[in-house]
Amino acid sequence: MLSTVPLLPFMNCTVTRQSPLWFWWVDVMTLLDVVLLLAGGLGAGVVNTLAGGGSLLTVPLLVLAGVPGTVANGSNRVGILTSTTTAAVGFRRLGHSGWSRVVPVLIPVAVGAVLGAVLVEQLTDDAFERVFGLLMVPVLLISLRPPRVAASLPNSSWSGPMATIVFLGIGIYGGAFQAGIGLLLVLALSRSGLDLVVANSIKVLVVLVVTVMALPVFVVGGSIDWAPALVLAVGYAVGGFLGARVTVVGGEKVIRPVLVVAVLGFAGRLIGFY
Repeated sequence: MLSTVPLLPFMNCTVTRQSPLWFWWVDVMTLLDVVLLLAGGLGAGVVNTLAGGGSLLTVPLLVLAGVPGTVANGSNRVGILTSTTTAAVGFRRLGHSGWSRVVPVLIPVAVGAVLGAVLVEQLTDDAFERVFGLLMVPVLLISLRPPRVAASLPNSSWSGPMATIVFLGIGIYGGAFQAGIGLLLVLALSRSGLDLVVANSIKVLVVLVVTVMALPVFVVGGSIDWAPALVLAVGYAVGGFLGARVTVVGGEKVIRPVLVVAVLGFAGRLIGFY
């Protein structure tokens, strides 16, 4: 699992199941693990709220810390849950709430999320890591040029079999891999003529639904390492709330360059180039 080399003398203490919870956390995680996961979660929470792609940082971070690929995929969803929840609250406080517009896509997205989570649970750790690594580059390329649209939302654009198929497919992808689902949603929503801030507020709610539906599959399958997942979730929660504000004031240019460098490095490592 995570590195057990202590940075401080007390970081490698021996504990039992009867030991207080704090000492159990100290035993399984080093200070460096905690700092990296908090920072990664914060950055990913901001990036996910801006458009998407934050999991391109956090899943590789978990893998490089020693968490198996499929478990890293499941553990990351705990952070996504906190991030999307705080982002939704942030958008609502800033006057951008999309619940009334998101309802028509919830059923296909929810069904797809469960199917995707069940399917990805069949992959081995090595297979997941390589597939995820290969997905990272195209998702990154899409994230570099997110859609910029402006218009009102026509009600008819939310109905019809094509919309159902599209959002079912997005739900399957989100349930399986999650990384970049926000980008796919913004692209799909742009077909309805949304401006970016409104599209992002709706996207956050849809990703929240995907996460709520997929997370129990990973819990039942034992694909969550709770210690790093909860640390990551704290960073995600802060990043999600800050991301809502960054989106509204237009701070994407500060985040994207860091994302590019980190993702390219992580992708090469997961694919096996070094």
